[in-house]
Amino acid sequence: MSNALEAKKREGFTKAALTEIRTKGSFPAVIYGKGVESEAVSVEEPQFIKVIREVGRNGMISLKVDDEKYDVILQEYQQDSLKGHIIHADFLAIDKSSEITSQVRVDVEGEAIGAKEGGIVQQPLFELNVTAKVSEFPEHVTVNISELGIGDSISVGDIRDQFDFMIENEDDETIVSILPPQRSEEDEDTANADVPVIGEEKEN
Repeated sequence: MSNALEAKKREGFTKAALTEIRTKGSFPAVIYGKGVESEAVSVEEPQFIKVIREVGRNGMISLKVDDEKYDVILQEYQQDSLKGHIIHADFLAIDKSSEITSQVRVDVEGEAIGAKEGGIVQQPLFELNVTAKVSEFPEHVTVNISELGIGDSISVGDIRDQFDFMIENEDDETIVSILPPQRSEEDEDTANADVPVIGEEKEN
């Protein structure tokens, strides 16, 4: 897996210069943070997408600008809502040993016992706020639900001690739960028909 990404210093800041950058398949970006006075650069979009797919949204990137190299993370980026192209990105220069707090995707694995019995898997929490060293920051958090029966759930407090990093969410926040099977209207009608009405006299 490679986390190397190249960038070029930007000289022109006019609309025409930005258009030329994007025409060549690149996009404007800014580097700032530890040991860097805000520096304007341009990055090739295909290479950027390839690196992000390999290291993850919060992964550390080795960004080379001419003869300089920076350890950075992708702070934020903007995308064209119609075409999907990257419009701009901010890279934060960091120390490998420093800690950051960011959102991490929650992946659910396994088939719950309750789901096999007709229960419904509900996942109200798809991301967790995590604090960890940059060099050890997780790409995602995996939660196994194989042992969950109908009515069971997993909350943040249940998984907190499973990891070396800090989860900033509250213990009582539910990550995933198994709901009872939903009854159809036909089932409801059938059930109601079998229940005798109190006070109703039976015909002889």
